[in-house]
Amino acid sequence: MAGNQGRQNGRARPVRPTATPGRGGRPEARRRTYTAGVRRAMGKPKGGTSQSRFTVVRVLLVGVLCVAVVKLVDVQGFRAEALSARAEQQRTTTLEIPAQRGSIVDRNGAKLAFSVETRTLSVNLRLMRKQWDEYALKNPTKGQNFETRAAAAAKFIAAKLPDKTTERDLLERFHKQQDFTFLVDNVEPSLAEEITGKTNFPEIKAEKRAVREYPGGTLASNVVGFANWRMDDPDTSKHNLHGLAGLESTRDNDLAGMPGRRLVDTEQGNTSVVIPGTERDLQPATAGSDLELTIDSDLQYDLQSRLADYVQKSHAKGGSAVIMDSKTGQVYALANDKTFDPNDPASRTPELMSNRAVSNPFEPGSVNKVVTATAAIDSGVATPESTLQVPGSLRVADHTVKDAWEHGTQNFTTAGIFGKSSNVGTLLLAQKVGEEKYADLLKKFGLGQRTGIGLSGESPGSVPPRNQWSGTTFGNLPIGQGLSMTVVQMAGMYQAIANNGLRVEPRIIQAKVNPDGTKVPEPAPKTTQVVSPQTANTVKDMMRAVAQKGKGQNSGTAPTAALEGYQISGKTGTGQQVDPKTKAYSNSLYNITFAGMLPADNPRFVVGIRLDAPDTTLPAGHSAAPLFHDIASYLAQRYQIPLSDSPSPVVPLVVD
Repeated sequence: MAGNQGRQNGRARPVRPTATPGRGGRPEARRRTYTAGVRRAMGKPKGGTSQSRFTVVRVLLVGVLCVAVVKLVDVQGFRAEALSARAEQQRTTTLEIPAQRGSIVDRNGAKLAFSVETRTLSVNLRLMRKQWDEYALKNPTKGQNFETRAAAAAKFIAAKLPDKTTERDLLERFHKQQDFTFLVDNVEPSLAEEITGKTNFPEIKAEKRAVREYPGGTLASNVVGFANWRMDDPDTSKHNLHGLAGLESTRDNDLAGMPGRRLVDTEQGNTSVVIPGTERDLQPATAGSDLELTIDSDLQYDLQSRLADYVQKSHAKGGSAVIMDSKTGQVYALANDKTFDPNDPASRTPELMSNRAVSNPFEPGSVNKVVTATAAIDSGVATPESTLQVPGSLRVADHTVKDAWEHGTQNFTTAGIFGKSSNVGTLLLAQKVGEEKYADLLKKFGLGQRTGIGLSGESPGSVPPRNQWSGTTFGNLPIGQGLSMTVVQMAGMYQAIANNGLRVEPRIIQAKVNPDGTKVPEPAPKTTQVVSPQTANTVKDMMRAVAQKGKGQNSGTAPTAALEGYQISGKTGTGQQVDPKTKAYSNSLYNITFAGMLPADNPRFVVGIRLDAPDTTLPAGHSAAPLFHDIASYLAQRYQIPLSDSPSPVVPLVVD
């Protein structure tokens, strides 16, 4: 049996060894385990381990590819639009398309300010250097490079624009150590086209600009102001004209319009360098509106000229004047003796650009006595013909008030008190009126308040608050000391008297004219009924005594203001200035003022004048009445004002 165990069907079969308990399996398994151990000991790799490593690497590669696929799907799918927009932003820049700035015209349509289209020449220096340095390398025998090209361009441009630049200045600009520079400003479009043409210097670019023109030069420049743009502005995408002074500044939003926008491709990291041929419009510009002023250019020129001449004759430090429509409050002319030319940058100094007619208040002196005259008539304490005993001086609190001339006690009519400008008589009437009534009228006349004329830098002047009045306050205010006003405020008081007691806020802008031609009037001015028409007309007629020429003591203070054929009503003023050294009232520095109406029987215009510290020893320095006469004469001629029905009656001023 044992011999047959290894055979079956004539064939020998291996005998299965019997597993030994506790040894972990068959002899073959033990041999394989032994062999593997020997191989590991000899450092030989096992075939199964290599296969495992390959599997790990394959899994890692698949993982990386999966991440890449997910990222690709995210970039090209979910974030494609955002990333595309971001890339576009990195290479494009939005530039403004300048809007046509509106004009400023006078009441008759004459242009005081308008814009003219021009060009500004610029160059991409980096591209120009690259282009011509490459040309020099390719064409060494030509003798052409950036240096020679820049020199040729500088010479050509300077020859075409001799009044705007020099060859030396251009060469300095071409050799700036930067990528981009402006070359010349305010070039006529035709010349710019010639310079940048293909046959000349196409690497020079011409950008659209506008230059502001002021055909009248100094004419109304303190009112109009000026607008400009800076060629050296680092933000080259914004080159619109903007107002920098006067109405050009305060009404800039109306005049400037709305800039348009266009997209351009720019060089990486330099938005000032535009890639040629990449411009595309997005939104067109909207032109600005015109401003129509109440100013009459011819009258403005006449007033400026006469005022400047009179200031020179009187040796005054300066002067201001205004001409106002007595019914509407519209300002026909507003002048200062010193002004600037908007076309000349050298004249744009703070002193010359200041509009002192609205920004510099002063103590007006006796021209302010119209408040006392109005209060006296309105309260019924006096009539033009009533008389009052007026001494030569009057004690008020701790100081003594005197008249400008020596006299004993005299009988003055009310018309005489103001016709001869008696300080003492005025204070006696003011005392009868009372402080409360007087303070109320100061407010109604608009003193201590801005007029709302529509000009920047306007001062409200100064009136002491009622609760701060001292014993001497009411000895100063009625004679025009201790308070201040501008020449426009001063004229506004007389406008109210000339207009049946109705004060109308002055205006210097009449309307805005939109680009489509529609006219938008300015908001109606505010009005204040200061006193009744009857009171106002009585005061107006009473003030004719100021310009009358009578016998003896019956002449007013301003017979030189009279204009033949017309009734004139007004008031002179001599206000002491505060000495800047002593801080006390000066005996040599004065404000010489005059406010008057033309004609008194049917007022059409009101004129206000102030001379700053003239030489009062000169004929032109002690009174502004002759200047009023000359202004009134021109007004009567220009506007063909009808003659008065009768001359002003000569009334008694001093009664024996």
